[in-house]
Amino acid sequence: MPWWYGPGGDGSGWNWVDFLLVIVSMVVFWGGLITVVLLVLRHPRFAPPWQRDAERILADRLARGEIDNEEYRSRLAVLGTRR
Repeated sequence: MPWWYGPGGDGSGWNWVDFLLVIVSMVVFWGGLITVVLLVLRHPRFAPPWQRDAERILADRLARGEIDNEEYRSRLAVLGTRR
């Protein structure tokens, strides 16, 4: 059996198990990569600048006593943060 025919000996070199393994590994790779990118982008550190400024203003108003804790949390929830 010549070396270029692969393990099957029929000239293809691929069988359905190899093909399935490649498909599954590509789906896992791209799914994992997309999941990591989305998790990184949703991290509060990467929040848009206007959202960070709004959070800082709310924290300053809470510190000065202009708003109470309940109002602070409700307005922070409207901004879409998870604190």
